Amino acid sequence: MGKFDLYNIDLKNLSPGIHEYSYSLENKFFIDIDGTEVQKGKVNVNLSVKNSNSIFEMTFQIEGVVIVPCDRCLDDMEIPVESRNRLVVKFGDEYAEESDEIVVIPFEEGAINLAWFIYEFIALSIPMKHVHAPGKCNKGMSSKLKKHTTRSSADDDDLEEDMIDDDISEEDDSDSTDPRWDALKGLVENDNN
Repeated sequence: MGKFDLYNIDLKNLSPGIHEYSYSLENKFFIDIDGTEVQKGKVNVNLSVKNSNSIFEMTFQIEGVVIVPCDRCLDDMEIPVESRNRLVVKFGDEYAEESDEIVVIPFEEGAINLAWFIYEFIALSIPMKHVHAPGKCNKGMSSKLKKHTTRSSADDDDLEEDMIDDDISEEDDSDSTDPRWDALKGLVENDNN
């Protein structure tokens, strides 16, 4: 039995109607799938598959907690995940992803493995920024970060002043226009005549 056989659904032999599946994902699932976003977690997935005329509408209800590194201190942190996703699967001559929600599988195969789809739904539900609450980051790493950001913030201030100076000088030049724009304005005026 393969690592992800549990997530195979034999659509060819699925009777018409609604079928329910549930999966409990633990650390082993995330380690086996070897994705970059999530390495650990505990997530429950409830799947409803509606078979009507060889079109399979799948609704995934995902809820749980994943463990990802904090963007600031790199220590592990828990992030709650919750999402509802939809996937439509239909039969065709060859495998194809028609859109984010529509997948075509060869009729000869007749089955689909949902492990990677489930992983992607979980990964997409994680916020872009994951940072511990204030005061919860690793103290040693936070002090090193502060030391480095203090130096760079002075550089940022200089950069900001340079940008303000540039904006002021651009405002002074606002009376003169770029001759290329004048040429383009002439084209528009010719089209209107």
